Amino acid sequence: MIGLLSRCGPLSLLASSFVLTVGGLFIGDLTPVLIGLVAEVVLLAILVGRTGFPLIRLLPAVVATAGVTWSNWLLADPRSLTVAAVAGLRVAFFVVGGLVFVSYLDPFTLGDHLGQRLRLPARPVLATVAALQRLDTLTDDWVTLDRARHARGLGPGRGPISRLRHVCAMTFSLLVEAIRQAGRMTVAMEARGYSAGTRGVTRTWLEPAPWTRADTLLVVLVSLLAVLPHLAGLTADLALPGASLPLG
Repeated sequence: MIGLLSRCGPLSLLASSFVLTVGGLFIGDLTPVLIGLVAEVVLLAILVGRTGFPLIRLLPAVVATAGVTWSNWLLADPRSLTVAAVAGLRVAFFVVGGLVFVSYLDPFTLGDHLGQRLRLPARPVLATVAALQRLDTLTDDWVTLDRARHARGLGPGRGPISRLRHVCAMTFSLLVEAIRQAGRMTVAMEARGYSAGTRGVTRTWLEPAPWTRADTLLVVLVSLLAVLPHLAGLTADLALPGASLPLG
């Protein structure tokens, strides 16, 4: 079964990330943020479906959470593990969801939606798409260059100095290749008239950019998730005064 995220457009994915960020910044207690995180993990598992999600991509969220927790505990006066945990888990609340949503973005589909639905100018949209597409291919280019160096007998040795030289050479080669591809892309865009003025010119887009029911459903579900910790905190605040009222 294909998860809901696979059927969503880029605008709903970006909007969901923004909603989670806004909702997560204002969580102030440990219990609400834990409730929100548990609900988020369950919801993301449902949204991803059986297609699965590589957990290694959540490593930045783990690093960010640990860093924020440590810095808040170290710099606070007085030091409070609870306050530090709330700060770290608050970051995890919107970073985890954002990483999952952004991993489903396709640069070309994003360009179609930015140009058609948001009516953004074509030239910056296409430049953004080209940059994002290059980022996606950097890993493949690195692997190709590494294999080529090994085939020529230029692979890294066993020592740390040799490995460092290999990484520096690979980085320089990747930079040169990226500059070459950027030059070719510039010539191609120039040949298609993207450097000319756009006054009186209406550009067309190859692929449609629909807003589907899946997009609406995703934004609604994520909005409910963003509100859930605040409702939990409000319910706890309302319940505490009543617990201390005298019975007689």
